[in-house]
Amino acid sequence: MQLGFVTAILPDLSLEEVIDFAAANGFRAIEVMCWPKGKAERRYAGVTHIDVTALNPEEAARINELLRQKGIAISGLGYYPNPLAPDESEAMIYVEHIKAVIRAARMLGLGVVNTFVGRDWTKSVEDNWPRFLSTWRPLVAYAEEHGVKIGIENCPMLFTKDEWPGGKNLAISPRIWRRMFEDIPSPNFGLNFDPSHFIWQRMDYVKAIREFGSRFVHVHAKDARIDEDRLNDVGILAHPNDYHTPKIPGLGDVNWGKFFSALSETSYRGAVCIEVEDRAFEATLESRKESLRQSGRYLSQFIGA
Repeated sequence: MQLGFVTAILPDLSLEEVIDFAAANGFRAIEVMCWPKGKAERRYAGVTHIDVTALNPEEAARINELLRQKGIAISGLGYYPNPLAPDESEAMIYVEHIKAVIRAARMLGLGVVNTFVGRDWTKSVEDNWPRFLSTWRPLVAYAEEHGVKIGIENCPMLFTKDEWPGGKNLAISPRIWRRMFEDIPSPNFGLNFDPSHFIWQRMDYVKAIREFGSRFVHVHAKDARIDEDRLNDVGILAHPNDYHTPKIPGLGDVNWGKFFSALSETSYRGAVCIEVEDRAFEATLESRKESLRQSGRYLSQFIGA
């Protein structure tokens, strides 16, 4: 396994500067954000370290040479929209950009693209399912044609009022994953697993690793802390941001020793990328850099840099 980070926390830096930072601080991989250029629709979105719509073979070769010189790998390209948005014309924009990211991954010689499956948050899982299949069967086939694996992150995207009640991503639980992989059994369709989302859903991430580790194509290292007093006050039906806080690894409730013990027993040997969404480290660029350094120091006891 290789320790890396998600580039979304460094929007101020160019790709070259991100690679330099990774190399200077002992990281081996980066998950590169590939949002369309423009205004972000939410925090940590809208970051464009590779503009896939403008990528050509010459630029891909330049990026790969820079990575080679610095000893850094791209673990995957990341783009996390809602391709099942209720407005189908909006959703199609997201689907087309996912295809562009897949093409860019092939051009760069990469094997992984990370994203969400999406959801119409006003409908049940059952009512979303036909649209999920009609959208994702051809997307997965497209990934197969380009030799790329898709890693679906398990974030429910259910934190605030505008995402209530269902959240904006279907792929949130083992029951749903089993159904996904039964209906779309392609080896190019897998998971980008983040244990922090199991913390606030009160689920067993170790059990999930043991059952689904063979479907992991990418892993995020993010932590979360539950405020038990607040949870007792508002209850589990409140907006999750009312009782949980994203934290950097080691400052939340994930038991990283158990996490890596289980992960090491699976077939997964890819990147584990630190994802920072911890407001305590957001004040300045330097504090965000330090959040990555601190996370790297903590996780290196389990994985090595």
